[in-house]
Amino acid sequence: MITRKSKREISQMQEAGKLLVATHKEIAKMIKPGITTMEIDEFVEEFLKKHGATPEQKGFQGYPYATCASINDEICHGFPRKEPLINGDIVTIDMVVNLNGGLADSAWSYAVGEVDEKGKRLMEVTKKALYLGIEQAQVGNRIGDIGHVIQTYAEGEGFSVVREFTGHGIGPTIHEPPHIPHFGQPNKGVRLKEGMVITIEPMINEGTWKSKMDKNNWTARTVDKGRSVQYEHTLAITKNGPLILTEQDE
Repeated sequence: MITRKSKREISQMQEAGKLLVATHKEIAKMIKPGITTMEIDEFVEEFLKKHGATPEQKGFQGYPYATCASINDEICHGFPRKEPLINGDIVTIDMVVNLNGGLADSAWSYAVGEVDEKGKRLMEVTKKALYLGIEQAQVGNRIGDIGHVIQTYAEGEGFSVVREFTGHGIGPTIHEPPHIPHFGQPNKGVRLKEGMVITIEPMINEGTWKSKMDKNNWTARTVDKGRSVQYEHTLAITKNGPLILTEQDE
């Protein structure tokens, strides 16, 4: 069942979003060749604890970490690791913050040192695709309007859109209905209504969109070893347009 949130609930989620943004801004300062994603994961857990929050995905369906850390050809749900990041890597850090029962979910991709031109363009296109999708998150529009604009733009730039993983409703648990695909047809799917809170989180690949699963049964990666980039925001549908709860004011 799709739940619509009260202004109080959205405000609570917005507070969680502010802390999530602060966490990402600290991570951005840490990203450089030589750091490990395990160090980032440990930092996130301590930073959230210090601010009275918890990493909601830790323990969710048995997931063992505070963050997902997906590197290069890993599409999503990459496990933090002890091997250092190297110059040219692209790493996506994804996390869900629970602050006093309010949830916020955001993934952000980071360039490690100097990334090649195609990698930079993949990052730029994915971030723009996210915001194009958010523009469609209007009362009265349908979920297909979001996916269509993301797919049209990304494929027009020569990249592909992951099919197997989608955005979703959020609150009171991490994954709520409806699914928010990043591909599709306009004017199709569930109609967006005031009070819905969703994530939009396009995963865009430089090669094929097809994925395969690692032996850990969590981490998805591209079948052709092409790189994948993801940006994600949590947003509320309001009568005045989408309210981004995890905006970084970039």
